Parts: sequence; structure tokens; C-alpha cells
Amino acid sequence: MDDFDDTAPNGSPWRNFYGRRHGKTLNKAQKDYLREDLPRLSPGPVGWDVNPDRVPLDMAARFKGKPVWLEVGFGGGEHLAHMAKTYPGVEIIGCEPFINGVAMLLGKLRREKIANVAVHPGDARDLMDVLPEGSISKAFLLYPDPWPKSKHHRRRFVTQEHLEPLHRALKPGAEFRVATDIPDYVRQTVEEVPKAGFEPLFEVPAAFDFDDPQNVSGDWDTPWADWLSTRYEQKALREGRKPHYLTYRRI
Repeated sequence: MDDFDDTAPNGSPWRNFYGRRHGKTLNKAQKDYLREDLPRLSPGPVGWDVNPDRVPLDMAARFKGKPVWLEVGFGGGEHLAHMAKTYPGVEIIGCEPFINGVAMLLGKLRREKIANVAVHPGDARDLMDVLPEGSISKAFLLYPDPWPKSKHHRRRFVTQEHLEPLHRALKPGAEFRVATDIPDYVRQTVEEVPKAGFEPLFEVPAAFDFDDPQNVSGDWDTPWADWLSTRYEQKALREGRKPHYLTYRRI
């Protein structure tokens, strides 16, 4: 029997990717942002083509010794840009494979002269491969793709495939924030995140019904003090879906 080659042509392991990478055609300004700004905002050699040995990023050199936060799947970048402006002494790495969202963020960064952001326009797993252990001080997972069908729940970020490398990259005691309006995503988060070495900083009500989108659930109904409600959240509220804000600490 022939040996099975489980690597991609660029030397990376085969990793199924299910999200969108492209949307509607970019305008000229967005194309300019990607060509002119994206290379200098790289967190370092992340891709397998430029870092096949998966050498950890030199965080001290790249971020000048500042605390580094991570936002996984930043969408259009509203929250990321807001946090970068709110905390200028922090560097934030944003990870987003959807190139239209990347272009939107780059436009915000240029217009608002935000300088403390790095951008990885690809799979978060590739980035976490090369983040040094204990190098991230806070992480955000905000309104991730819900993958509502049961057979697709393994595609969600809150699986051990993603949570274990995130745990390794976070500093002990670092905060991990999750926001979602999908009750079943809350269920999976509550079940899976503690298994990866995180403790919840909220109490799950004993009678919580994960099938009831209007269920009143206590202290995870309140957004964080520095929260910026995104366009996705506003859409969820208009459509009657209730946001939940789950905070964990890396053990």
C-alpha cells in the first residue's frame, strides 16, 4: 500500500477550511489597502511557505515588549479598532481569513491613524502554531460563525483543535472573552472551553435552557465595560436574538 501523504503542497498539514475567503469585488481603495498596508502589518512569518519549520514569532522584537492581545475572526474590524484606540499601550493581533473584512479593517486603521494592530489574513490555527507559549495577554472570540447544523458543530472554534493551542499561547491568568447570540453555541462553549484549561468567570444557571433564545441567564447577559456593539450584534438584536458574553480565565 502506498504511504498516505497528509501534507498540503506548501508543506502544511491538511486542515479543512470551511469559511468564506472572498466576497463581493473589492473597490480600488480596498485593493490599495491590501497591497500597501497589509505586508507591514504582518505579525511575522506565519505561513508555512515562509516558516516551514514553525519557528515561534519574535514577539519582543515585533511588538517592542508591549502586552499583546488576540482577536480571532474580527469580521469588519469594528471591535478590534475600538480596542486598539481604547488601549494604545497594547498591541492587538487580528486574525481573519475573509479578505473583504481584512480590507475593511485596513481602511479603518488608515483613516483613524491606528498604529498598534497587526493582521494575519488567514486561518487562526496557522497563527497559533507560531505564537510562543504564554505570549498573549487577552483573547477575543466575538460572534463566530455558528455553524448551526449539528453535523457542522465540529467546525466551530470552540473545539479542542482550536482551544488547546489557544490555551498554550495565552499567559496564565489571561482573559478569554466569547460573545455569541446562538444558544447552542453557548452550550458548546460552556461544555468545551473548561476542558481546555479555562475557568468560567460567570455562573451557569442550573435551569438554563440552551434551546430557548430568550432565556434569562444572569451575569453573562451584561456586556463588558469596554464593549463596542458590532453591526452583527445590532442585526442579532433586531432579529430577536439575545447576546451572551462569556468570560474565562486561562488556568
